[in-house]
Amino acid sequence: MADTAVRKSALSGRHGGSASVRLTPAPNASRVALRAPEGSLKALSSALGVTIPATPKTSGRKDGRSVLWLGPDEWLVIDETGGDPMTALAKSGVLHSATDVSHRNVAIVVSGPGAEATISAGCPQDLSLGAFPVGGCTRTLFGKAEIVLFRTEDDTFRVECWRSFADFVFGLLAEGAEDAAH
Repeated sequence: MADTAVRKSALSGRHGGSASVRLTPAPNASRVALRAPEGSLKALSSALGVTIPATPKTSGRKDGRSVLWLGPDEWLVIDETGGDPMTALAKSGVLHSATDVSHRNVAIVVSGPGAEATISAGCPQDLSLGAFPVGGCTRTLFGKAEIVLFRTEDDTFRVECWRSFADFVFGLLAEGAEDAAH
């Protein structure tokens, strides 16, 4: 498992927002790109301690570990507990592919009553609670960058992006936050 405590975050020390939204770098986390056939999901869920969702745009969450549905056989595992999802998956004994992408991604937490408007400044998705409820997740575009968007609370989103796009995504979110304040 990648040592996420060693590498400095691409967003270290960055904060932003406005009167209605706050932008903060998410805490370090382990991330795993997981691919598996349907027949492996029960054992993999047991190994991770969280149910792997089989429904599009949904997630499973438990005790600081989240599994986000990205495609029919693809998920992003995010572990904020310091746990080792790679080892847990390796012990599952079922067919799957798991790749540690901890150092590839960074995340920005967008929170507050203006969070939805802030993200909508660069994202074509309908982010209303009815269309994108708590626990909803999707791989989408934000400006010109691919992101994984995860709604963790009514007014809180986690924006996962590749570290090489972190400055661009943070800057565009900051602009969106200013617009959301007006």
